[in-house]
Amino acid sequence: MADLSNVRVCKRCLLREFDENEYREKLERYIVGLEEDIKAPEALYENRLSACKECEKLSEGTCLACGCYVELRAAVKASRCPHKRW
Repeated sequence: MADLSNVRVCKRCLLREFDENEYREKLERYIVGLEEDIKAPEALYENRLSACKECEKLSEGTCLACGCYVELRAAVKASRCPHKRW
């Protein structure tokens, strides 16, 4: 993964204004930047994403049950799937 520590975050931009690489970098930066005590362990994170990939509510990285970005929700240890997949 690229070093994103010096990349500026535009707090007043919409996701649609970013190109695909910027969007991915912002998601990765958020996940990497989570405090360790709230971050899901890697194995749990990957298991959650696997469950989401099998779910009919997944559409382009978004959960149609709640509207979240599944990679962000899955990265937080205390999060729960609104569709009760995990």
